[in-house]
Amino acid sequence: MPSFDIVSRTDLQEVDNAINGVRREIAQRFDFKGSKCALERNDTEVTLLADDDFKLRQIHDLVHTHFTRRKVDLRALDFKEPESAAGGALRQTLLVKQGVDQDAAREIVKKVKATKMKVQVAIQGDQLRVTGKKRDDLQQVITLCRELDLKLALQFENMRD
Repeated sequence: MPSFDIVSRTDLQEVDNAINGVRREIAQRFDFKGSKCALERNDTEVTLLADDDFKLRQIHDLVHTHFTRRKVDLRALDFKEPESAAGGALRQTLLVKQGVDQDAAREIVKKVKATKMKVQVAIQGDQLRVTGKKRDDLQQVITLCRELDLKLALQFENMRD
């Protein structure tokens, strides 16, 4: 029986490359001279540090630009609220999402079942396995998932006949 997996993975090497690009641009730009702006990544968490709100918004723009350039989907980033840090600076945390969370997985299963297609969707940890008798049904499920307005970057892999 044909099947495929719905996953949400972000390549952390590309995240590192994008962060290094942002750091280089911060070091070169005139409006960041003498400021204490920095980016650090610990596992799936990126910490932004800026002197004030204006510089934090500038770093956001750089993050969006460099992550898009490195083909990292921006839906894989979860921006937390900025918080005060030492010396009047601002600190903000970005979470790099890995895996399909349970709420999104349930929503995908519910939408697929609502279409009455002859496929089965099984939640397997942080991914979903879709199986069906026809390859065309599986391709319709992929189309349906792309049309859903989820805050996840979905990939479809491991297609088997």
